[in-house]
Amino acid sequence: MSLRKYRHSDRLAVIQQLLGLLFLACSVSLVQAQFCDGNLGENIFTDGDFGSGVNNIVTPDPGIAPGFQYDFVGPPRDGQYTITNNTAVWPGLYPTWLAIGDNSPSTDGYMMVVNASFEPGLFYEQTIDGLCENTVYEFSADIINLIQTVTEDPHIKPNVSFLIDGEIRFTSGELPQSERWNTYAFLFSTDPGQTSVTLALSNNAPGGFGNDLALDNISFRACGPTAEILPLAEEVGCQDGAPIELFATITGDQYDSPALQWQQSFDTGLTWQDLPGENGISFLHTDSRSGRYYYRYLLANGSSNLQNTKCRVVSNQKVIFIQPKFYSIIDTLCEGLSLTVGVNSYDATGTYTDSLISAFGCDSIITTELVIVPDTQIESVVEGIDPNCSDSQDGEIEASFPTGGVPPFTYTLSGESLDNGQRIIALAGGEYSYLIEDRYGCTFEEQLVLTTPPEFSIDLGPDLTIDLGDEVRINVNVLGGTVQGITWNPVEAVVCNPPCTDFVLQPPTSVQIVGEASNENGCNTRDSIFLRVLKVRTQFFPTAFSPNGDGVNDFFTGFGESPNVQLIEELLIFDRWGNELSRIIDLTPNDVLGGWDGTSKGETLDNGVYVFSARIRYFDGEVEHVSGEFSLVR
Repeated sequence: MSLRKYRHSDRLAVIQQLLGLLFLACSVSLVQAQFCDGNLGENIFTDGDFGSGVNNIVTPDPGIAPGFQYDFVGPPRDGQYTITNNTAVWPGLYPTWLAIGDNSPSTDGYMMVVNASFEPGLFYEQTIDGLCENTVYEFSADIINLIQTVTEDPHIKPNVSFLIDGEIRFTSGELPQSERWNTYAFLFSTDPGQTSVTLALSNNAPGGFGNDLALDNISFRACGPTAEILPLAEEVGCQDGAPIELFATITGDQYDSPALQWQQSFDTGLTWQDLPGENGISFLHTDSRSGRYYYRYLLANGSSNLQNTKCRVVSNQKVIFIQPKFYSIIDTLCEGLSLTVGVNSYDATGTYTDSLISAFGCDSIITTELVIVPDTQIESVVEGIDPNCSDSQDGEIEASFPTGGVPPFTYTLSGESLDNGQRIIALAGGEYSYLIEDRYGCTFEEQLVLTTPPEFSIDLGPDLTIDLGDEVRINVNVLGGTVQGITWNPVEAVVCNPPCTDFVLQPPTSVQIVGEASNENGCNTRDSIFLRVLKVRTQFFPTAFSPNGDGVNDFFTGFGESPNVQLIEELLIFDRWGNELSRIIDLTPNDVLGGWDGTSKGETLDNGVYVFSARIRYFDGEVEHVSGEFSLVR
């Protein structure tokens, strides 16, 4: 999707084209999307869905886009188009384009992909002849913006006009980047004497960055009144029963002279044949042979229009089912079983005849040929494997291939059909009924119990509140197995030796400890504990000391609980006038033989009041500054 550079003259020409188109759009009274509210005729555009095929791109050029060049490789560039069944296989697909197929269930259906020209104009045009005058038609098309929804860069959005004989009758507006096909349609009526129209689609936006679209399912159909055969549901009759009358229900005044033609399909609605002389408002089905019968009728404004496939609409399809009178049942059952027909049950070999009345009131004669065969005793060895964990579904049931019985075998587990009856996996604990049945209904059944193991869990205990520096013991309570390993989070908060079920923590700050454990069966569990650490500071300094050499209070120092108080990083002593007398570094708390001895520069100081300043480091790494006065008393 190249972005070309304009010369000044080219840019001016494009602007003039745009202005001309905008003037045309403003001068026409455009209508909102309109869909036929009655019945439609068959699509006059037999190639409106562009067909289907295995080749990715159609050849040769169909020549349906005037002024556009046909692209045989994909993706088309500006001013090109192609007919393709899948854009996803193009190796050069533009990164902003959708990788899609056409708008149909078919994987090979074709669509038209258009990379708009730099000059707005027609990109599709077809002429239709043989229409009827004064007849309403619906013109519709499915269109999608090819730019992906996730594309953030601004792209030009396609804006499509529908034209009849060169006149704009409907404009779609900007097509959204929704990655969805949207159907756009409008209605118009042919004029008196008009039997031919030229249908066209025009892109109003310029090409360049964006303005890329795909087109599919172009439809041009006659639109008439609502034409129905009521009730819409299938109607049931009896073989050799009374005829069934169908009535045409026509709602609407579009046709002043309605004409009908009843039709029947002999291939379940694929093709239809006129029923000679059946042109009335009703049709009488008289064929009493069993089977399904398919009917519809054609409706047009006048008998001449009825003969023209381009001027008539089609009713809904009505199905009549004639229920057969005679039924045959041929069955073979295992000994011990019985076959119920109506109110009778049969458990012996023989031929039986029953006369019944069906739910629709039809007589039914049923002939049953029943054969009872001996039970050949199906055998199988069935074993259960318990699930590993209380909350897991990894239990299994394994069974040997059955002996005895007549294949094919069917398998069920607690009433649920099994594709493979020899190994059933992904089972939770519980009671199960395993059943093997052969083609005649002989059975083998085994009752099994898969035991759910005890729940595996760990318990770290209740949340705790401790003081800073306190130790707390974590004793992991284990239930339902043996711990093979525990992973802790945060990892740095827990230091322990495997299996880490009993250890001591000394957290410096509040922390949520999460343990994830596994046991010998691979079962997993988790628990958590919140340790709330109170930031208690336990330091204190005495108010007096007596450095007299008697061995009691001879030093002034700091005290505190360990390990709450880690270190007195610095202790400063001042006189009352602010003169520094002593500086002590890295003093151990509670050391009665450490601290200040009451001297300064080798001289003994007199009794009196002194000042201290200390920097204290705690267990959590916090540092606190404290100060105060104390007395020296010898």
